[in-house]
Amino acid sequence: MKSRHFGTDGIRGLVGSEPMTAAFAMRLAGAAARVLTPDGGTVLVGKDTRLSGYLFESALEAGFVAAGVNVKLVGPLPTPGIAHLVTRLRCDFGVVISASHNPYQDNGIKFFDRHGSKLPDAIEDAIEEELLRDPVTRPSEQLGRAQHVGDRRVIYQEFVKSTMPDGVDLRGLKLVVDCANGAAYKVAPSVLADLGADVIPIGCSPNGRNINDGCGSTDPGLLKLTVTGVRADVGVALDGDGDRLVMVDHLGRTVDGDQLLYLLAAYERAAGRLPGPVVGTLMSNMGLEVALRDLGIAFHRAAVGDRYVLQMLNELGGTLGGETSGHLLCLDKTTTGDGLIAALQVLAVMKQTGRRLAELTAGLKRFPQTLLNVRVVKTFDSGSHPRVAARVAEVEGALAGRGRVLLRNSGTEPVVRVMVEGEDAELVKRHAEAIAEAVEAASREAL
Repeated sequence: MKSRHFGTDGIRGLVGSEPMTAAFAMRLAGAAARVLTPDGGTVLVGKDTRLSGYLFESALEAGFVAAGVNVKLVGPLPTPGIAHLVTRLRCDFGVVISASHNPYQDNGIKFFDRHGSKLPDAIEDAIEEELLRDPVTRPSEQLGRAQHVGDRRVIYQEFVKSTMPDGVDLRGLKLVVDCANGAAYKVAPSVLADLGADVIPIGCSPNGRNINDGCGSTDPGLLKLTVTGVRADVGVALDGDGDRLVMVDHLGRTVDGDQLLYLLAAYERAAGRLPGPVVGTLMSNMGLEVALRDLGIAFHRAAVGDRYVLQMLNELGGTLGGETSGHLLCLDKTTTGDGLIAALQVLAVMKQTGRRLAELTAGLKRFPQTLLNVRVVKTFDSGSHPRVAARVAEVEGALAGRGRVLLRNSGTEPVVRVMVEGEDAELVKRHAEAIAEAVEAASREAL
């Protein structure tokens, strides 16, 4: 079944427009309850710091209570915190109200099962089917109850700290942490300070509208300036719901998810603790694949989205994976992507080796990349056209395993995205242009 509402990370959109309305949220709560806990149960609901979080929190509460589900409201907490507390509080499932790294005008709703894992496609499809049915309010004696359980934040903080290796703390490190004025604004500075770091917090003053606004993992400019300005050892940037991580080295340079994945994989491999392959996505830089190959570490690519990285890790027996954007999965520590836990693992490597972040990531040389958007006729399929296939094969032969070609049809407009990576920037540009010309010519033939 083709999903009508769920994307790669729950349901998301502009507040006030379908599907992000109070009426839809109430219907969604009822539909999810009928699928996930048809005989009644308990749901844990958390949110980030968006002003609209109050609206959707109330709407979901009403929908769940009407469906006979008890509701525990935990307030602002990182998405991975909800994933952890679902299991600790023995809830039947969890809900997070957040649009992650999007601006405050957007919001979203995502689910976790009783084990703290994101829902598989089949369960999301079942919820979609239930949304087609009329909502049902149970008799008064079968209605659910709601309660606020905001003090549970400390449980999550203690869990995060427990993922540090035994005997390792952060004393002697001067850190700047940017919480994007989002859900981690209390948790992250507290955890880092408790572990002994000298912490300088920025992006920790949410007002409902400033989430991800000129701060956080998607806009680390202020973090870079602050790190160099105060001569910090490292900067940590989370996104609005705390599941993404980008870091900044002491020179003020951004360190992305690919670089952090390389650092962790290299350290774990050297320590003999890296089971299975490392998993990235179709968008992971080719330089990561080559650097890991040089270390004897197998690398696999999943579809874009951390849920697909998780699925492949489970299938292949791996524990470490992630995306360039900073969704990092450390499955030996937790069940889902957690920006703060990932940051602690990187900081632990720095402490255990006595090396700076810049030195630890120096072994990864990111390949130059050219991305071109080619407009095509609406029904054109670039992957099946012989002219395009021949040109792609020619380019791949020239790259000789030290580069990569990716063609993707846009899901929202008649565009084919042509991406080429390789070691020579000028050559990569020429290869991408050659493939783009082949796509344009093939599209004209399809008219």
